[in-house]
Amino acid sequence: MKFAKYLPEFGYQVHVLTVNPEQANYPQEDKSLLDEIPRNIHVHTTATSDAYAIYRLFGRKAPSSGFANESVQGISGYVKKLARFIRGNVFIPDPRKGWNKFALKKANELIDTLKIDTVVTTSPPHSTQLIGLELKSTRNVKWVADMRDPWTKIYYVSELLQTQWAKNRNAKLERQVLENADRVITVSQSLANEFCELAPNLKKENISVIPNGYDADDFKANVPLGKDFTIGYMGTISEQYDISSLLKAVVSVEDTIAFRFIGDVPPRIQKQFEAVSDNCEFTGYLNHDTAIEKAASCNIFLLVIPKIESNKGILTGKMFEYLALKRPILGIGPVDGDAAAVLNETNAGKMFNYRDVEGVNRFIQTNLNLFRIQETKSFSSKIESYSRRGLTRRLVAVLDSLNHSLTK
Repeated sequence: MKFAKYLPEFGYQVHVLTVNPEQANYPQEDKSLLDEIPRNIHVHTTATSDAYAIYRLFGRKAPSSGFANESVQGISGYVKKLARFIRGNVFIPDPRKGWNKFALKKANELIDTLKIDTVVTTSPPHSTQLIGLELKSTRNVKWVADMRDPWTKIYYVSELLQTQWAKNRNAKLERQVLENADRVITVSQSLANEFCELAPNLKKENISVIPNGYDADDFKANVPLGKDFTIGYMGTISEQYDISSLLKAVVSVEDTIAFRFIGDVPPRIQKQFEAVSDNCEFTGYLNHDTAIEKAASCNIFLLVIPKIESNKGILTGKMFEYLALKRPILGIGPVDGDAAAVLNETNAGKMFNYRDVEGVNRFIQTNLNLFRIQETKSFSSKIESYSRRGLTRRLVAVLDSLNHSLTK
């Protein structure tokens, strides 16, 4: 959405193809974001046969990517395991692929009537990339595959209970997308390196890193800090998030620490935080503006990288919104990963490994002392390089180079 918002400033006419919202089913919805879409953006929608539609029959939302919202009473572990097995072995690469036949029909119509010459497919869901793969093979278009998450190496892949056949099929689709796209975009250098390893015929000059970022328009209000020292968190927490060092560190901090979680937190993890603090707030999912306002009064932010294989390249969107809010960031994850590099570059915080209780405690205590004397931390101007307008400029460079190279 942010790319679409700023692309017209650089001379591109943007048409967005997506699912009819009346038929869509997602873990969260934020219709307030529709207000950000400029009038010069043309949005086209289609029907879908999304497999997640079955959840609506039971009055439930689709599961989140990491299954963090599946802690529902009344559903046995066997049923959950069966559902994940079906998800991992029947719906390859994902249950959203039912949209593809509708999207392909509409995409072909738009290419014909609007003379569209460049297609950008963004994922997840990675089934969307198969639309680009088909259009590239049948139409005279340039194709950019925007891969914002790992595919076969995603952190919850073990929960899908895939057979070897399913793993091989998924890996083949991923490789075909990476090797046939005119350009590939991803959000971190580690993830770019991983994709190059998974797809030997992907040329390194054809993959570009454009990280997530923040939109300065979302952060104009000046919200004062709260009266209690509060650690804030935005987004979903799943079982793969190792927070043991934080829980241990908080116990030995001199004062009581408040926590504010904006997003989905499983009941088991809620109880863990309530065991170490009498001041915990779990807001659930909020629209974007409200979430930013609630987060802005926190003193420091928590960033946790899932403790999984190939996690060095994970750069979550929330980190860049933390940067925009200019509060110190307490990171827990790989100290030599891409997220740690951004924290160091911007002087916005520090990443600690999963067992560094003393380091986490020291970080909290240092910022608590600053809070007591009402002092604030300084941040590097390099934060501005992660603005959505600046990142769109980098996308434009990719698109312009693509047009230039293919017209030689």
